[in-house]
Amino acid sequence: MLVGILIGVALTGSLLIAYAVFVERRWYRLTRYRLDILPRGGPGSLTVLHLSDLHMTRGDGGKRRFLERLPKADVAVVTGDMVGDPEAVETVVDSLRAVRGRLASFFVLGSNDLFAPQPVNYLRYFWPKRRHLRRANRRGRSGELVELLEADGWVHLKNRKHEDGLSFDVVGLDDPHIHRSDPRVVQPRRTERFGLAVVHSPDPAPELIALGYDLVVAGHTHGGQVCLPIVGALVTNCSLPARMAKGLFRLGTGFMHVSPGLGTGKYAPFRLFCRPEAALLELGPSPSRSRG
Repeated sequence: MLVGILIGVALTGSLLIAYAVFVERRWYRLTRYRLDILPRGGPGSLTVLHLSDLHMTRGDGGKRRFLERLPKADVAVVTGDMVGDPEAVETVVDSLRAVRGRLASFFVLGSNDLFAPQPVNYLRYFWPKRRHLRRANRRGRSGELVELLEADGWVHLKNRKHEDGLSFDVVGLDDPHIHRSDPRVVQPRRTERFGLAVVHSPDPAPELIALGYDLVVAGHTHGGQVCLPIVGALVTNCSLPARMAKGLFRLGTGFMHVSPGLGTGKYAPFRLFCRPEAALLELGPSPSRSRG
């Protein structure tokens, strides 16, 4: 009896691992959200395509084809960790060409864009005090990545604001997870223009919304990458509650969207009950907000 139970457990575990490695991590989907948060008198509508954590490699043909099929948006935003391996910089740039926004295209970097991947001990993600240690592994090709994306029309929001030619305000922070963000660039907003904040890790989202930004988009968490029924994400690798590892949330006067991402780390090629996804945020006018 006991032997039969052990065999059943081992078989179930093997099937789950196979599913996580060979099926779910490549089972991409597009999720749509509707948000009526634009000030009246401003843009009547705005679509934002949010991508994150692509972790692309040179052989990511399926991911590239998925990107090519995504709907065209007014604004495209990529919240970091685009590169799964430094040799894939050109693959990333070519693949993102298909999703550039009609009005603007923005990106920030994550640690995997800055440093080459290295094997990790999965258990370290359960040790909170070690989550924010700065990575010391080999540097990647972030300079070339930024240069090529900017030549393609993307705007690198490295601790900077961007307002040129747009009817809304945008600010971006460098990766706060490895202590590269500079909060001094984010000043309290007193304008009625719509405000969008872009950051890799969602940790600073509550502060960004408190400073007047209407929508914060972030990634980094992979949605937990491994989730369990009822329990949800086992780890988030950030300071927010596990229930906020992915999805759209109301925070005070604004909203935060955390993308579960489209990829996985090179040395953790699996997803379980946490499908990879892109998000289309369809923004409309707020019934209670007027433009000053």
